Amino acid sequence: MIGIISNPHELETGYEVHGSGAINTMAVAQVAGGLPLIIPADPRLVAVNELLDLCDGFLLTGGRPNVHPSEYGEEETPAHGAFDRGRDAVTLPLVRACVERGQPVFGICRGFQEVNVAMGGSLHPEIRDLPGRTNHRMPPEGSMEEKFALRHPVRFTEGGVFHRLLGASEVMTNTLHGQGISRPGPRIVIDGRAPDTTPEAIYVEGAPGFTLSVQWHPEWRAGEDPVSRPLFESFGRAAAAWAMGRRPLRVA
Repeated sequence: MIGIISNPHELETGYEVHGSGAINTMAVAQVAGGLPLIIPADPRLVAVNELLDLCDGFLLTGGRPNVHPSEYGEEETPAHGAFDRGRDAVTLPLVRACVERGQPVFGICRGFQEVNVAMGGSLHPEIRDLPGRTNHRMPPEGSMEEKFALRHPVRFTEGGVFHRLLGASEVMTNTLHGQGISRPGPRIVIDGRAPDTTPEAIYVEGAPGFTLSVQWHPEWRAGEDPVSRPLFESFGRAAAAWAMGRRPLRVA
């Protein structure tokens, strides 16, 4: 059972929903081999302890709202964009609990950033404004294929976790994010970077379970992409091991 952290949306009629992209649920079901369960990211509706007992692993998805800067000790500015304080209240303690227990957690885009903040790190509000950095945001125009197209390489630490899992020291990825890691948390290991030095792949040092997170979106065409598939398969194996024996499994 894989809990997928949702995002709030409002339909044209003003009807509020908790939703997650179909590509997230498909990646969990078809590649990770889990039963996807969409979780409302609202602390009024769910409790972290109950989620930990219900699910065997958690997928922290991307989302337009950002982690509130007060969660890493900074003041809110217009550059920080929109926020989702309800999701902050659910995911940040959830990440810390998963790390402590060894329960699998896989962070994507905002989820990647949540893992860093939960472990004591901070974020840049807008990467493209930093000297020497490129624009990592989603193209404003084009089809889904064009928006999720591979746009830059990510180079991994030689012999590191991602290098071993993916069998390559460099891969091509898509990029659809505006914020990124500024200060990594004390236990956050940056295991992959874009050419402009932006952190793209991390894990939590010393964690007894699966804690891999990526800044790009591997859920897009997860079953076909040679980079995405091993990530979701490894996450699925870790969650299955947790479900069967309650024994943490790191990666592969």
